[in-house]
Amino acid sequence: MKAMETNSFRAGLVIPLWGVMVWVVLMNTSMFNIVLPSVIADLQVTPVIGSWIITGYSVVLAVATITYSRLADFIPIRRLLVFGMSLFGLASIIGYFAHHFSILLLARLLQAAGAGASQALGMVVAARYIPLARRGRAMSWIAIGASMAFCLGPVIGGVLAQYAGWNYLFVVSSIVLLLLPFFYKHLPPEQPQKIRFDVWGALLMATGTSGLLLFLTTLAETVYSYGFLLLSSLAYFLFWRHIQVVNTPFLQPALFRNRNYLKIVFMAFTNFATHFSTLFCLPILLAALFGKEPGAIGLIIFPGALIAAVAAILVGRFIDRFGTVPILVAAHGLLFVSMHCFAWVSGIDPLYSMLAYVPLGLGFFSMTSGLSNELTRMLPGAQVGAGLGMMQMTQFFGGAFGVTMSGFLISLQQSLPPKQIYQNIFLCFSGLVLCSGTLLGMYLRSKRKSSVDTSGTDMSVSGTGMADE
Repeated sequence: MKAMETNSFRAGLVIPLWGVMVWVVLMNTSMFNIVLPSVIADLQVTPVIGSWIITGYSVVLAVATITYSRLADFIPIRRLLVFGMSLFGLASIIGYFAHHFSILLLARLLQAAGAGASQALGMVVAARYIPLARRGRAMSWIAIGASMAFCLGPVIGGVLAQYAGWNYLFVVSSIVLLLLPFFYKHLPPEQPQKIRFDVWGALLMATGTSGLLLFLTTLAETVYSYGFLLLSSLAYFLFWRHIQVVNTPFLQPALFRNRNYLKIVFMAFTNFATHFSTLFCLPILLAALFGKEPGAIGLIIFPGALIAAVAAILVGRFIDRFGTVPILVAAHGLLFVSMHCFAWVSGIDPLYSMLAYVPLGLGFFSMTSGLSNELTRMLPGAQVGAGLGMMQMTQFFGGAFGVTMSGFLISLQQSLPPKQIYQNIFLCFSGLVLCSGTLLGMYLRSKRKSSVDTSGTDMSVSGTGMADE
């Protein structure tokens, strides 16, 4: 996809407002996580059924994210964004008037189908229209939006649910409709490409993704979870066979053969698994050991998330000046240190948990920005949209894996004291971070070797030319 003209693209206005849009959209998720008990009580449904407003949203969002990223290679970004955010906004209006669970679930699923456009297309816009020298700062705005969503979502959601009712959460989400005229005016018009979209590939990928996420999110709740795993495995197998034979596959097979790309994807998986495992374990730990209420737990997490949001601007500028390597190395170090801080001191006093969350938040959002930026530098332009989409989908898997594995480890250690249970979990995830750091070292070594080989080839060609003269 190529832009017809770029003079109407005002990056200094579009990208910060895109961060605001990401903030509103992602905050929708964190707000509903905190009010789920109220929704279950008001609509008189069981916790298993009620959890589907979270599980269903996550499944559809994962599928929508990679689909929008891939469609951006064929359909103008402006058209995709208007469609996605209009669907998200209209679904929010439906949700405001929902007083039956079926209507609420429908609204949440439609929200997710539109929400995938915000972060997925934001990364594509930054990669397509922002020069490499300023791309880190641009992507940091999206990271700021995400961090503010995690930071303020529980606070805003809790206040609205307590004083106005959970339906008013949809009013906050519908704010994105006010931003659409601005984006429509300032996003560059693009020429659609007349390429046949791989519908079967998209359906197989959607089936595999849905099955795997359903397996991870229902593993501890139903015996049917392994059926989801079987369905996912079959769908992914058929997807791999399918993309080998079509001319324009939904995802290029070259992505799966690119070892350096797969290393980056695993780092993204580890980043989200570690972060969401902590967000799952920390409230349970604080409630079990210190009797903390949800409001107090939110205040313990708030400072770290706020510091991460402020630091995201500096991280973007650092990437533009020094590259992604120092950021990725530092992010792994911060995650590793935070896991050990949680393991050894979080059971002593809640203050230590607050302090331990600071390096976790900094590491998480630094890793997110650094990996996205590095991916746009290493992949060919034709693969950036699909590559970003697949990485973001893997992040959803990482988050679901972190929560599921933490729950499994808690149930496995019921005979141990609570402090030791969570200590073991944090140490396990520190091992996962160590594996990711090892892959980062392998990636940097491969990158350095490739750079040396390219330099040697250039010198050889230059020497041959001089000899010919």
